[in-house]
Amino acid sequence: MDHGRLRDYTSHRNMSAEIKKEIQLEIAYVLFIDIISYSKLSINDQHAAVEQLNQIVRASEQFQRAEAASRLLKIPTGDGMALVFYTSPEAPAQCAVEISRALREHPRLQLRMGIHSGPVSGVVDVNERANLAGAGLNMAQRVMDCGDAGHILLSKHAAEDLEEYEGWRPLLHDLGSCEVKHGVRVSVVNLYDDQFGNATLPRKFETVQKRQTRMRWAAMTAALLTLAAIVAGIAMFSRYRVQSVVAAPEKSIAVLPFENLSRDPDNAYFADGIQDEILTRLSKIADLKVISRTSTQHYKSAPENLPEIAKQLGVAHILEGSVQKSRDVVRVNVQLIKAANDSHLWADTFDRKLTDIFSVESEVAKIIADQLRAHISGQEERVIAAKPTDNPQAYDAYLRGLAYTLKPSNTTANNLGAQKYLREAVRLDPKFALSWAVLSYVDALAYIAGALLPTVALREEAREAAETALTLQPNLGEAVLANGYYHYACLKDYDTAVRYFEQARQLLPNSSQIPESLAYVARRRGQWDRSESYFNEAERLDPRNVSLLVQHALSYVALRRFPEALRKLDQVLNITPDDIDTLTQKAIIAQAEGDLPRASAILARLHPAAEDTGNFETQVYQAILERRPAQIIPRLKEILAKPDPAVLGYTYGKLRFWLGWAQEVAGDRVAAQESWRQARSELGPLLKEQPENYFLIGDLALINTGLGDKAAALALAERAMAANPINKDPLAGPFPIEIFARVAAKMGEPDRAIAALKKVLSIPHSAGQPSGVPLTPALLRLDPMFDPLRNDPRFKKLVGSPAPK
Repeated sequence: MDHGRLRDYTSHRNMSAEIKKEIQLEIAYVLFIDIISYSKLSINDQHAAVEQLNQIVRASEQFQRAEAASRLLKIPTGDGMALVFYTSPEAPAQCAVEISRALREHPRLQLRMGIHSGPVSGVVDVNERANLAGAGLNMAQRVMDCGDAGHILLSKHAAEDLEEYEGWRPLLHDLGSCEVKHGVRVSVVNLYDDQFGNATLPRKFETVQKRQTRMRWAAMTAALLTLAAIVAGIAMFSRYRVQSVVAAPEKSIAVLPFENLSRDPDNAYFADGIQDEILTRLSKIADLKVISRTSTQHYKSAPENLPEIAKQLGVAHILEGSVQKSRDVVRVNVQLIKAANDSHLWADTFDRKLTDIFSVESEVAKIIADQLRAHISGQEERVIAAKPTDNPQAYDAYLRGLAYTLKPSNTTANNLGAQKYLREAVRLDPKFALSWAVLSYVDALAYIAGALLPTVALREEAREAAETALTLQPNLGEAVLANGYYHYACLKDYDTAVRYFEQARQLLPNSSQIPESLAYVARRRGQWDRSESYFNEAERLDPRNVSLLVQHALSYVALRRFPEALRKLDQVLNITPDDIDTLTQKAIIAQAEGDLPRASAILARLHPAAEDTGNFETQVYQAILERRPAQIIPRLKEILAKPDPAVLGYTYGKLRFWLGWAQEVAGDRVAAQESWRQARSELGPLLKEQPENYFLIGDLALINTGLGDKAAALALAERAMAANPINKDPLAGPFPIEIFARVAAKMGEPDRAIAALKKVLSIPHSAGQPSGVPLTPALLRLDPMFDPLRNDPRFKKLVGSPAPK
C-alpha cells in the first residue's frame, strides 16, 4: 500500500473487488486511545465523552497536518479510537502530547494512550468497507492496556524511534516489561514531563515493584544487613526504578577491530578480514543483536572505556581480538567481555594452518552464541559452519578485496582495488559464491554512486556476478542481497529489488544493509516517510555508521529540511571530528539557505586535496555565488595542469566547465570559451559508452550553453530529462529539469525556464546542479546563471517566495 492509495481509503470507504487486492502490508505509526471506565457511563454520557474526545483529537495540530496530507487513518473503537499515521515516528507521540495538554481543560474526560510502530495491512469487513489490522495496531493496544488514566505509554520499539530525536530523550522513562494478553510480555516506556502525561507508576507495574521490594528485603535480612547486602539492595532498587534510558538487550554484541600482531604491517587486511568473517557469522544468528562493522571500525582494537563504548553502540557484550599471520600459520586470540563491569566471560587462542582458518571463525561464533545463550537453528548452524572456498589463495585474495570495501571512503581507488582482488578470487575459484556476491555489490554501488564510470560493461559485470553467486548458492544471504542491489542500482527495477531485499532479510537478520537498501529504494520512489522509517531501523543496527548517517542527512537536504540535516551531520562529526566531507556538506546547506558568510567561514578551514574534486567544487561555487572568482581560478588551472591518473577523466572535463564558469563571472569571456571548448572535447566522446548518463548529458548541455550553441544545449537538456524521467526517479529525476531551466534561462527562453523552475522548486530532490542541494529561492537570488531572468516579474515572485516545504 503506497501513500497515494491512502487517499482512497480516507475518502472512499466502499471498495470494489479490483481495489481489494491492492491492500498490502505497510509500516505505520499507531496511537491507540481509550476512555477510562467507559462502560460505567450512561448512554448519554458515553456519547458526550466520545464527542468531546473527537473534538480534542481534531483540534490537534498533528492530526490536522496528517489529515490534510492524506497520511492518516482514524479507526473508531467504541470506547476510543486508533490513529494510524503514515508521516513520521514523532507524529503519534506529538499528537498524544497535544491531546494530553488539552485534557487539562477537561478533567472529567479520563484517557490512556499507547503508541507503537509496526506493520499494518488493509482488510475488508463484511460491509465491504476498508479497515486496518495487524501487529502494529495490536501492540499499540496492548501497550495502552498497561497504563492508567493520563498515561502515554510507548513500546520499546517506538521509544527507540523517538530516541533518534534529541528533544524526546529526556521525556522517555523506561518502566520495564509488562504482561499482557496471552501471557506475552512487552517492554514499556512512559512519556511525560510537568506539562503532559502521568509520571505515576502504572498499577500493573506497582505489583511487580512490590514483589521485587519484598524479595530485596528478604535477601537483605538473610545477609544480616551486611554492607554487601545493602549495596545489592540499592542495586536492585536502582534496577527496577523508573529510568530514562532503554537498557541494552542481554543477547547483544559488538565486535571491535582485531589488532594485527604480524610483523608485516601489510597483513592488516588479514586481521580486518578475520574480524569481519566472525562478525558476519554472528550476524546470521537471528536470536542475537549484532552491531555492524561500520559502527565499530572507528574504535581501537583494545580500548580502555568499554562500558562507554557499549553504551554508545547499545550492546551488553564486546568481542576483542588479535591476529598474527606468519606464512601459512595463523594465531587468533579472542576474548568476550561483559561491558557493564568489564569482566571477561571467555577467552581463547587458536593456532591454525591457513587452510583451516574457517574452523576458527565458525567455532568462535558458536562459542559466543552459547555464552550469550542465543538459540541457533539448524539452518543457522549450517550457515555458520560453511566454508566459502576450499582454495586458500582465493580466500586470501577475497580478504584483500574485502579490506578495500571496508574502507570508509567510496573512492575510485578503493573500488578498483576491491575489483582487482575479488576478480582474482573468483578466477582462482570460480565456485566462490561469496566473492562473486561481493564483487557484484561493489560494481553496482560504484555504478550508481559514480565512483567508477557507469558503463554498460560495469553493469554487465554486476549482473553476471550476482546471478553466478545466486546460482552457486541460492540460500546465501549476500548473493540475494547482491541481486537486489543490482536491480536497484543498475536497472532501477525497484519492485524486484524489494523482493530480493525482503528475502535477504530472512537470511541476514542483523544486516543494516537491508533496511538501508530499502531506505534508498523508498527514497528513489519518492516515499519519503517510509524511507525515514527504514533509515531509523538501519541506524538501530548500525548506530555509528558514518555513511548511513550522511545518507540520512542527505534525505533531509533533498526535502529542504535543513535543520534536521545539520543535526544528523553533527552526529557524524561527533564520531569523526573535522571530517572534510561532512563540513563541506554543512557549507552547502548554508549556501542553500543564502548564508554565504557562514558557508565561507566553514570552507575557509578546509583544504581539499587535488583529487578531492567534489569538495573543491563547493569552494568554486562559493566563489561564483560571491561573484569573486579571481582567487579560485589559479587553483583550478593548477589542478588541471597536473592531472592525477587515479582520478576519472570525466572529473577533469567537469572541472574545465567550472573553470569556464568562473572565468565568465570574472569577465574573461574569451578564456571561458576556450575552457568550455576543451571540456566539450573531453566529455563528448564519453557519451558513446554512457548514452544514458544524465549527469554527463546535463554537463554537456551546460557547456554548450556557455558556448552559445542553443540548439545543441536544449537538445541535450531534453535528452537528459528523457534519460531519467521524474516519474521513474522522483529523487534524481528533477535534476535534468533544473539543467533545462538553466539552459533555457541563458538561451533566451524565459517562459520555459520559469515553468521548469516552478516545477523543481515545488518538489524534493537531490543531485541539484552544481552542489547537490535542491534549488531554493535563496540560491535563485545568488546564482549568476539566472541573471537573464532578474527583471522578469515571475522570477521575482519565485525569488521572494518562502523556502518550499
